[in-house]
Amino acid sequence: MRKKKKQGSLLVYAAAALVMIVIALGIWYIQNDAPGWPFHESSAPAEVLPEDSTFSIHFFDVGEGDAALVECDGRYMLIDGGLPDYSDFLYAYLEQHGIGHLDYIICSHAHIDHVGGLSGALNYATVGEAYCPVTSYDSRSFNSFVKYLARQGKEIKVPVPGDTIRLGSALITFIGPVDMTLAAEEENNISIILRIEYGETSFLFTGDAEAAEEESVTSSGQALQSTLLKVAHHGSFSSSTEQFLTAVKPRYAVISVGRDNEFDHPHNVCLRRLDRYCKEVYRTDTDGEIICRSDGHTLTFETAPKE
Repeated sequence: MRKKKKQGSLLVYAAAALVMIVIALGIWYIQNDAPGWPFHESSAPAEVLPEDSTFSIHFFDVGEGDAALVECDGRYMLIDGGLPDYSDFLYAYLEQHGIGHLDYIICSHAHIDHVGGLSGALNYATVGEAYCPVTSYDSRSFNSFVKYLARQGKEIKVPVPGDTIRLGSALITFIGPVDMTLAAEEENNISIILRIEYGETSFLFTGDAEAAEEESVTSSGQALQSTLLKVAHHGSFSSSTEQFLTAVKPRYAVISVGRDNEFDHPHNVCLRRLDRYCKEVYRTDTDGEIICRSDGHTLTFETAPKE
């Protein structure tokens, strides 16, 4: 009987040791981006990309604001336009690169540091569809955006969570806002949140969403896990909560933020949170324009720091 008890104890210890090994391997896989760990990315099979497919995102250095140009297979989507001072910059950039048509313009929300420069883009390029969480807003910059859309016979479309659009080989899903009543306390919390899938890589854009909107989309049950996170609200402490980052699990993050801004963005508390999740965190205030490219499997980055 003693021998049987001893053997049973050994089996218990062996099982416990095996469990500990599996847990340790899981942590190592997640921290080191090891391929094949089933809970790091969506288990859904990635779409097969054409051999000549291309994908890039230019995160423009527009000071304390947001502006990014997504390209996929020669198709373009502009997400936000920075402050009105950057209208000329966007006009010149599109002209220099021969981008005369934007398939989509996304105005994440109506605040001036996101909508301000979009009229410059519309002065040069035509647009297929324009999205914003609201169709009217009492500001000169927003009214200018609406005016230049109207000159092209276009109106703002308000996306519904779950709606999808295509940009070449990329699939774009609108994630938020899911609760428009959050605007009563903070307009940032009705920012458009969208997720781009390209091959096995994915990108989450969050506008200026703060904790309340992050919680609402996390609770909605939608897919949030993304390879890259465009950090919300310029790295504010009121965004990028632990709950949200746990759901997104970003490998990389990009913060669009002005150098020596009056808001002390990005906040140290936000940077500490991001450091626990990301391999690399890029910032327009220190890295300048950031170009991210994907081959459908991995991401590469180029930066152009200001002297």
